[in-house]
Amino acid sequence: MNRNISKKITIILIAYKSEELINTFVKKIPNTVKVIIIENSNNLLLKRKIEKKHKNIKVYIKKNEGVSASINYAAKKIKTEFFLQISPDIKFDYMDINKFIEVAKKLDNKFSALGPRFLNVNNKSHKQINKNLKIGSINSIHGSFMFINKKKFKEIGGFDNNFFLYFEETDYCKRASNGGLKAYQINEIKVKTEGRSVLIKNKKEKKELNNILIWHFIWSKYYFTKKNYGLILSLLIFLPIIIRIILKIIFYQIINKKELIEKYKYRLNGLMNSIKGKNSSLRP
Repeated sequence: MNRNISKKITIILIAYKSEELINTFVKKIPNTVKVIIIENSNNLLLKRKIEKKHKNIKVYIKKNEGVSASINYAAKKIKTEFFLQISPDIKFDYMDINKFIEVAKKLDNKFSALGPRFLNVNNKSHKQINKNLKIGSINSIHGSFMFINKKKFKEIGGFDNNFFLYFEETDYCKRASNGGLKAYQINEIKVKTEGRSVLIKNKKEKKELNNILIWHFIWSKYYFTKKNYGLILSLLIFLPIIIRIILKIIFYQIINKKELIEKYKYRLNGLMNSIKGKNSSLRP
């Protein structure tokens, strides 16, 4: 990697109970590239080990306030022109950073975020541009891999701290689009997701985490919809969802499926909290 290009970019990693992944991931990062890790699970040992071994990496221990707050916090520490927010479960060729910077230059930095093509995702749930295009505009760059110009990030207003998980990147790209800045996907740059960024082996903790993710997904989905499309339309969209959730809870109670009852109760609780205007407050 060109040393001058390395001076243009900082990599942001958000860590939560992902020490093993982080340790493996940082070994692949060229030592000329600056890295900021926001550690949200109070792992002081990870901080000591990483900073001792990697002089290009700075680890910040922070109260877990979610992805949006973590990225906004990290962005304030960055002194380079660009930053790359990337999940530690992504497989990526660091030479492709050159391509991001080249595209950014061609676009005269008039973009909200640039992203790669994901190779191993469900095309129905993970929207991407036509694979035959070299580059194309897209409604939103996936939050696990976003190349951003720091100055534009500040102009757009960063991420909305009310999002703890999910839809923060969708909201960011929509606000940017409303202001005339598009997001772009570059098909030439290809990445793979290798699993989940949070590694929990205990079955009880894993089950709890899955329910928390369900809670936050529906909370964020309603919050995003209400924020961008208004209260009336949001209620019209989500009223049938509420009815379906309640019917599923009743059905699973009848056939005594406790795990599914619990799952849909979390979903209902997350949605009702969002409708009532309560904060995205559920934590592990």
